[in-house]
Formats: sequence, structure tokens, C-alpha cells
Amino acid sequence: MPAPLRVILTVEESEMLRELRLATTVPQRTRDRAHLLRLNAQGWNTPELADMFEIHPHTVRTTIKRWKDRGLSGLFEALGRGAKPRCTKEDMACVEGWVKDDPRTYNSSQLARKLKEERRVDLSSTRLRELLQKKLPLETDASKSPKEARPA
Repeated sequence: MPAPLRVILTVEESEMLRELRLATTVPQRTRDRAHLLRLNAQGWNTPELADMFEIHPHTVRTTIKRWKDRGLSGLFEALGRGAKPRCTKEDMACVEGWVKDDPRTYNSSQLARKLKEERRVDLSSTRLRELLQKKLPLETDASKSPKEARPA
């Protein structure tokens, strides 16, 4: 059986973890880690903490080791989680320029093809259309009022 992991906190560290646990702008997982560390310093062991937080005991031990190795930064998620964006701001600015400045009109398939050929960015026409709808105002009929032009 592994030796029990115990965190010894200074008064400042304990206060900092208490504030972190109560902060509403911090992700819940990070707040739980701060709370877990304070409880461990008060004498709670790994299996008790795992039951309380409904996580695996290995996760408790990993959190304690990350605190010992990296301090406060070990409580936060590492950068690089999730899918990376395929399209940069410069790419979108270029597409917006094509839409606004070119005398011809493009559909989303043509824009996606042009983006792939000229900028080497591979986006589906559907995804490109979604990005453009967020960035550019939709064209509306000038004779209709803004309320009538919006879809219901």
C-alpha cells in the first residue's frame, strides 16, 4: 500500500486556496482541487477525498503531486486542450475582403475552395458559412424594415 500523501500548507497558501475555492471566475474543477488540497492538509486521506469528490483515488494523488511539483499553476488545466482552430484571424480577414471587395459573388463552396487554394486552409463550406454569418451582417432587402428582414 502506498504511503499516504499529505500536504502541509502555510497560512498564506491556505488562505490563497480558500480564496481560489470561492472564486466564481475559476473553473469548477480547479476550485475542487483547491478544496481537496485544504482538506488533505487538515488530515483527510486519499480514499476519503475520492469518495467526497466522487473521483478516483488516483486523481486525488495526482492533484497532490501536481501541487507539490508546480504549486498553484499545477491546479489549472494545461494549455492545448481541445481542438485547434483551423482558421486564423488573418484568413478570415482575407475571406471578408473577397466577399466585400471582389466584383463577383461567391457561394460558400467557392469561398472554401479559394481559401484552400490561396491560403492552404481546409474548411468545409458549411463551417465557413457559419463563421461568415457570425462576422458579416446578412444582406437584407432594402425595401423591408429590419424587423421584417430577420427570419422568424
